[in-house]
Amino acid sequence: MIEISQQAPDFSAQDQSGNMVSLSDFTGKKLVIYFYPKDDTPGCTKEACNLKDNYNSLLKEGYSIVGISPDTVASHQKFVAKFDLPFQLLADTDLKITKAYSAWGEKNMYGKKYEGLLRTTFIINEKGLVESIIKKVKTDDHAAQILSKREL
Repeated sequence: MIEISQQAPDFSAQDQSGNMVSLSDFTGKKLVIYFYPKDDTPGCTKEACNLKDNYNSLLKEGYSIVGISPDTVASHQKFVAKFDLPFQLLADTDLKITKAYSAWGEKNMYGKKYEGLLRTTFIINEKGLVESIIKKVKTDDHAAQILSKREL
């Protein structure tokens, strides 16, 4: 389980353009890593578009944004193009990053329990430490949740 003040787990994965992206690329910057279940689904689209609509406010506060899901690079390419997303989406098809960030676990839908991606956001500070964790993500107001966590 990842906790606040802990070093964020390192990662490397391809973004929607096939470029390798690592945690170390963001050293000295504030980073928002948001884990979401699936490209182009209603909740995930709301979340991504809310972040897009508030992107300039997030940039103004110094945040870089990276979305991570189990989808492929090709799926991310389509999702970014369809909604004109201004940030990187990383393909975590083997769930290595998702599990390292404890964003995979038991879910419960209509009484049925199953394993799946837990929609979670991590705010990482300039030193690579976890500054905040948002577990109850409001997909249609996620940027406000992130901005309210600043300066912790």
